[in-house]
Amino acid sequence: MRFLNTLLLVSACSLPSFSYALNVEPANWWVGMNKNNITVLVHEQNIANEEFKLDKYKGVELNNVTRTDNPNYAFLHLNISDNAKAGTLQFKSSDPVHSFEFPLLTRDKHSAQRQGFTNADALYLINPDRFVNGDEKNDTVRGMLESVNTSLKGGRHGGDIQGVINALPYLNNLGVTQLWLTPVLENNMPDYSYHGYAITDFYNVDPRMGSNQLYKTLSTKAKEHGIGLVMDMVLNHFGSEHLWMKDKPTQDWINFNGQFENGKNATSHARQTIQDPHASNYDKRQFSDGWFVASMPDLNQRQPLLNEYLIQNAIWWIEYADLSGIRVDTYSYSDKAFLSDWTKAIMDEYPHFNIVGEEWTSNSAIASYWQRGKVNQDGYVSSLPSVMDFSLQEAVIRALNEDESWSTGWVKVYQSLANDFLYPDTNNIMVFADNHDMSRVYTELGQDLAKTKMAMTLFLTTRGIAQIYYGTEILLDNTPSKDHGDIRIDFPGGFKNQNANAFTGIGLSKEQRDMHKTISTLLNFRKQSPALTKGKLVHFSPTNGVYSYARVSDTQTVLVFMNKNKVTQKHNLDYMQEVIPKNANAQALFKQHTFKLTNSINLKPMAATVLVINTP
Repeated sequence: MRFLNTLLLVSACSLPSFSYALNVEPANWWVGMNKNNITVLVHEQNIANEEFKLDKYKGVELNNVTRTDNPNYAFLHLNISDNAKAGTLQFKSSDPVHSFEFPLLTRDKHSAQRQGFTNADALYLINPDRFVNGDEKNDTVRGMLESVNTSLKGGRHGGDIQGVINALPYLNNLGVTQLWLTPVLENNMPDYSYHGYAITDFYNVDPRMGSNQLYKTLSTKAKEHGIGLVMDMVLNHFGSEHLWMKDKPTQDWINFNGQFENGKNATSHARQTIQDPHASNYDKRQFSDGWFVASMPDLNQRQPLLNEYLIQNAIWWIEYADLSGIRVDTYSYSDKAFLSDWTKAIMDEYPHFNIVGEEWTSNSAIASYWQRGKVNQDGYVSSLPSVMDFSLQEAVIRALNEDESWSTGWVKVYQSLANDFLYPDTNNIMVFADNHDMSRVYTELGQDLAKTKMAMTLFLTTRGIAQIYYGTEILLDNTPSKDHGDIRIDFPGGFKNQNANAFTGIGLSKEQRDMHKTISTLLNFRKQSPALTKGKLVHFSPTNGVYSYARVSDTQTVLVFMNKNKVTQKHNLDYMQEVIPKNANAQALFKQHTFKLTNSINLKPMAATVLVINTP
């Protein structure tokens, strides 16, 4: 494990048996923060037997030191007052070898008021290991347990942060406004380390991905292209090769006493136990305390020192890397009281920030429980601004694959969106066709281009924050496999010896180019459309295989028609008069021609029609 000091300290250590070097987390803080009571974790063999003092520093006090049942840890509790100035704290130990410096940095004056991602944004989700290999020199790194092996579906393929930086012009032209990378922090695991969710160092980027500084550079350069950076954070679990498994800070740091017991202590995945008024304590514990797999031990966020550690870690990364958002993996699996503390601390620090939690359920009653502003029956108060809409994702796939009837087809989408009354903030829901944990949308829709274009048109024009998965714009496909290694396929043009290049268009099929044009048109229109970024959603009950809706703002109306019929449909518009301005001239988005809207239009078969009406 290595811990970064952004100014003065870079201490690194391998971990043979139980010989340690002094490690400090976090390695710095900032003055002028709302979070001004911080806890510094210090790790070294028998460090708890030493006495720590802070040299006199105006505005900063060492309140106390917490020692645990493990003598290798000490937790230093600091108060940094509002009048403290930037500089370097000097911590003196009774063993001079373990004295250390702790920088207090000046934060950006606009940091607290940073704007998080909103429903005006479209996030582009990337598995960086599978996107672009921008630096082949870091494919193999001394001390890391796994190197590049492109022949393995579950192996590392070499994509990295530099590759994402290289792709920024492409992403800007595509029309995305935010990047969500699956975790790039150190995953020093013997296998399957490419996915990033078994973190072995919460304060350092994996050297096979780059460095902390390069991650910060990505954030800076992305903003130059009008793109924000969203960090994927894991609060529920960590990688079994982390130091904490070899040397736990406290005996209760890891759930079930740090034992998986051959699956006996695995999570039940029964997320409904959190809301279920009849749930047993046994079932509640098995869900929230259970481990995913043996290689991902489950963290006990009820432990106060760990609670504080995870809160500080999130704030540190926001401040250090200038983030515009956080996506939280397996959100509901963490202790729910901790989640309330964690989200509140972040939103208190950054009132306009955004955090989206992954709650994988098609039940909107469960998903909405976690959104900020929800009045829950059990009194639970959440500060999580955004949740993911798995209900709509499932509904769209089913609707496009089913025949139309009173209970199948488009009615599934209509019913899913009708459940929006459960959410306190429907604009702050993230919508998506697929992601890194499920089959790609083109696969789910039977490699049908027309269906895929309809699906993506819906997700990019309905309410909420849009998210697309890398390669959806060029019909990346995992048919017939369900293997995650096939879902997270190498992006064409990102690696050597590929037949196609999505960045140049060379080698792409006609269908792939068609899809790319559709996605790019939608994304770039979305960026400047007041109706799609600010307008309300009004939808109409499906009829005759057509689902229609409008996005309405003061200056623009966007009409969307989804026609599943295999023939052209003459569609009467009388029922939509409440959303159509009088004497309206409409522009067909994909055709770029304007015409006077009458009481009917012809809808192309198996296609989405998008009409734009601008009003003075």
